[in-house]
Amino acid sequence: MQLSLNPWITSPDERIEEETPDVYVPPAAVISAPLKGMVEPDTADRLASRTMSGTAALWVVGSHGGAGESRTADLLDGARPTGHCWPVLQEGSKPRVLLVCRADLRGLTTAQSALTQWASGAAPAVDLLGLAVLADAPGKTPKALRDFASIVGGGAPRLWTLPWVEAWRHGDSTTTPTAREYQRFITDVTALVTDFNPSANH
Repeated sequence: MQLSLNPWITSPDERIEEETPDVYVPPAAVISAPLKGMVEPDTADRLASRTMSGTAALWVVGSHGGAGESRTADLLDGARPTGHCWPVLQEGSKPRVLLVCRADLRGLTTAQSALTQWASGAAPAVDLLGLAVLADAPGKTPKALRDFASIVGGGAPRLWTLPWVEAWRHGDSTTTPTAREYQRFITDVTALVTDFNPSANH
C-alpha cells in the first residue's frame, strides 16, 4: 500500500521516533501488595523471619536450600542473601525483596508457599519485586514444570525464568551469565531497585 503524504509537508515527521523514551522500563507488577481474603499457609510451610544487620539495596530470599540465593545476589549490585528467611530491618523500614527458587517441583512448591504467605499478609512487610525461577538442570525444562512455574509466578508481582548456567556447576561464580534472559533479568531488577530507591547510584 502506497503512503499518501500531505502535500504541505515535504517529508514525514521524523520527530515521532525521536520522542520515544530512552529510559528502560521493567515489567509492570501484576500484584503489588498482599491480597485481602488470601488464606495463609500452614506454619510448617512458611518461611521464617530474621532481623538483618546492615543494609542492602535488595534482599534475595531463597524459598528453599539450593535455590540459588547467593548466586543471584552476586549478580545484582548491592544485593544480599538472607539465608532463606524474610528480612526484617532493624530501623523498621520496608526491605526490597526478590524471591528465588529452582525450577524443580520442590522448588516451585516452596515458592508457591512463600508467595501465599506474602499474599496473605502472614509474612513481614516487604516490597516484593517478584520471583526468579532458576533452571535446576541443563536442557529444556519439562512442560509440566514450565506450566507449574507460570502458575506459581502468577502469584508474584513479576516472574523471571532463568536458564541453566554450566559455569556455576564447575565453581565459576565470578562470570556473569551471558544468556539474554540473565541480561534482561539484571537490567529489570536494577531498574526496579533504582526506581524504589532514587538515591541509588547504580
